[in-house]
Amino acid sequence: MELTIDKLIYGGDGLARLPADQHGRGKTVFVPGVLEGEKIDAAIVEEKPGFARARVEKLLQPSPQRIEPGCPYFSRCGGCHYQHTGYEHQLQIKSAILKETLRRVGKLELTSEVAVLPSAPWSYRNRTRFQLRSDGGFAAGYFEAASHQVLPVENCPISSALINRALAELWELGRANGIAKEVRAVELFADADDTHLQVELLVDGRLPSKTRATIGRALSEKLRKAIPEIAGGAVFPEWLSSPRGPARNPPELPDCCFGEEALRYRVGSETLRVSPGSFFQVNRFVVDALVNLVAGNRAGDFALDLFAGVGLFTVALGRAFHHVVAVESSQSSAADLPYNVTPSTKVVRASVDEYLGKKSSRQRPDFVIVDPPRAGLGERVARALASLQAARITYVSCDPATLARDLVQLTTAGYRIEKVHLVDLFPQTYHLESVVELVR
Repeated sequence: MELTIDKLIYGGDGLARLPADQHGRGKTVFVPGVLEGEKIDAAIVEEKPGFARARVEKLLQPSPQRIEPGCPYFSRCGGCHYQHTGYEHQLQIKSAILKETLRRVGKLELTSEVAVLPSAPWSYRNRTRFQLRSDGGFAAGYFEAASHQVLPVENCPISSALINRALAELWELGRANGIAKEVRAVELFADADDTHLQVELLVDGRLPSKTRATIGRALSEKLRKAIPEIAGGAVFPEWLSSPRGPARNPPELPDCCFGEEALRYRVGSETLRVSPGSFFQVNRFVVDALVNLVAGNRAGDFALDLFAGVGLFTVALGRAFHHVVAVESSQSSAADLPYNVTPSTKVVRASVDEYLGKKSSRQRPDFVIVDPPRAGLGERVARALASLQAARITYVSCDPATLARDLVQLTTAGYRIEKVHLVDLFPQTYHLESVVELVR
């Protein structure tokens, strides 16, 4: 059937509607690989009571914004979603999605335009995970879109040059039967200058820990001989999904480590320790600007950094505030924090919910940074945060829907949205990072 794409939505799909029926407006249809305003000949591939999914059979009227994708794997690979349009248009799409989500989910109307912090659109990733496949011949790559089938990928244009060199070596070793079939994935993390590499090897979790460590060390030795830039890394167990349920989360600590125990990552004038398993932002071109945006131009007596990670924002706070508390629940990231922060910073290993629930957290901060995972704060944490009555809160979000939900709690409690920023940490993909500045 012929469909017209009304708009793009968070998740990368275009939204269209089936022809109206006797009950009114037609059912919503989600279509990947399209742009706003395009007319397509579509085939329905899935139909639910409230929506349908379709694929493009033929592009009848392409958008003037459509371009040739920059990667031969685009549309098959599940990693990128917007390579069929130019980078400036990608930023417009993301800004529109962010504003529409805040309006639809949170009933929040922005009084000023979204400020955009762009990135270099290619070679920006400092961390990439490649899935490995041994049955039917070796392959390294990404999962196909909406699948757990490995798509062989020999070059990734959004990853750094050093990561692509390591990928090429994985292919060479794999073709020579130099990688054990129990190695399920390899995650590569490059430093700010793309001159040093940390490697995480994920080995079948059903094996004993000592066996995993032996397999991982053998592969690490081969990789380090071929790529001297590999500073070190670790071996982690990997559990695959099964019919009984989703994959188990790996433990926070590895089976074993090799080489240097942590990667040194330069941010501005500071160098941060980042151990295997610790979280760090993936865009090597925007990290400095993100820190300046979130933690710069702020000063006072007491600041809180919630979901602090390895201290990316905490370090900047330590230079501007007399007292800083950094709260982080991850064992690995919390272990890195003391190496990175100033002496005036107190590191608390706890969940944010646990920390805010203690009476000792009731001191009123001048400034709070929250950088939660995709699930956001949730009602309980948002209420507890608002009860601190900090003069300013900066919320760093990787999901616009949970951001909108949490902002309802904070604005209801008396906060006002001063500025919203779109930080494009993930060019070519639908993912978007946003920074919201709130004041009382």
